[in-house]
Amino acid sequence: MNRLATGAVDRRDVQLVVIDPERDGDDAITVTGFAALPSLLAPGDLVVVNDAATLPASFAATTSSGAPVEVRLIPPVAGPRVAAVLLGTGDHRTPTEHRPPPPALAAGETLSLGGSLRARIVAVAGRQATLDLEPGTGAGPDALWQAIYAAGRPVQYAHRPTPLPLWAVQTAYAARPWSAEMPSAGRPLTWDTLLALRRRGIGVAALTHAAGLSATGDAELDAALPWPEPYDLPAATVAAVIATRARGGRVIAIGTTVVRALEAAALAPGGLAPGPGLATLVITPTHRPRVVDGIVSGLHGPEESHFRLLGALVPRATLDRALDRAAAAGLHGHELGDTCLIARGLRRP
Repeated sequence: MNRLATGAVDRRDVQLVVIDPERDGDDAITVTGFAALPSLLAPGDLVVVNDAATLPASFAATTSSGAPVEVRLIPPVAGPRVAAVLLGTGDHRTPTEHRPPPPALAAGETLSLGGSLRARIVAVAGRQATLDLEPGTGAGPDALWQAIYAAGRPVQYAHRPTPLPLWAVQTAYAARPWSAEMPSAGRPLTWDTLLALRRRGIGVAALTHAAGLSATGDAELDAALPWPEPYDLPAATVAAVIATRARGGRVIAIGTTVVRALEAAALAPGGLAPGPGLATLVITPTHRPRVVDGIVSGLHGPEESHFRLLGALVPRATLDRALDRAAAAGLHGHELGDTCLIARGLRRP
């Protein structure tokens, strides 16, 4: 299998690998620009996005003895008590799987996260920890958020050696700061493309899903990803999904987090309903979607959990051919790279 490139692609230059399982062989796979998305779908379809903004969830911390520790928050952040993953020496330029564990830590110890922000360890087990964040200055209700945004930076991985500014990992429609990592499938959804979807008669709806960490550096922890993640479904989005399916339209998820939220909600007691929930569902090729008919996703390799989720929508052999086609065309993987669209009955690009 060819390897995907790993460079960053400007969000207006993103390419789209179009995969239609109803077509045969290589005819099922084409490559076009992401701006063609509205023309590939049909009036009456519904696109659902994850509007969670990306937190500055990584902190270059130190222990009281000066030992370095990277703290990566597990969202959402709803108050001073948070869950986190701790990594030892190094930074994002070292592959996460090569990062050592943190130094020996115990409950009651305090970490300096930068600026005035501190974290008192409530509990720690290997790389997982529960922390109480202490902003240190200011008594107002926004003191904690101000300290987080002053000290934190985006979670980043080795395939992007240059530090990323926080704005580079936000979607155009980002709202509540809920995600540890960018819901990156929506990165190329510019306002021009969103407007083109509307003009074509394709609905656009939003939910909020706390996209978590995609790697911890611990093989056992990584094997259990994705962990349970909170989501919130607005009543208008649930109504739009129900109306779309009633009229025979397709529900197209922008990203794996949207698939997970909608499919988890559909399996909850009472079925798809508005309000908050916790997505414990791990979608694999054996899952049969109840709500989602298609997905826009990043290009993921077979070693990634997102790849397993895509197998619920298209056979593995077709996915492998699509990755080969993408690699041969020089396309880029990972969160700032190119994308794919998987759905049945797509129009020709």
